[in-house]
Amino acid sequence: MKKVIAYFKETYDELVHKVSWPTYSELTNSAVVVLYASLLIALVVFAMDFCFQTLMESVIYPH
Repeated sequence: MKKVIAYFKETYDELVHKVSWPTYSELTNSAVVVLYASLLIALVVFAMDFCFQTLMESVIYPH
């Protein structure tokens, strides 16, 4: 049981004193970057899917 208590004390000490937490503005900027990157990747995947679908339809159902 002492090992468990020591583990939690060390974990608390590390989180409070050793971890470098981001500021609010850093966190906001990171969230915006992730949002834009996710949207960009989604658009690229959509465009690739649309092109592949068009290509496959022209191969399967030629006019």
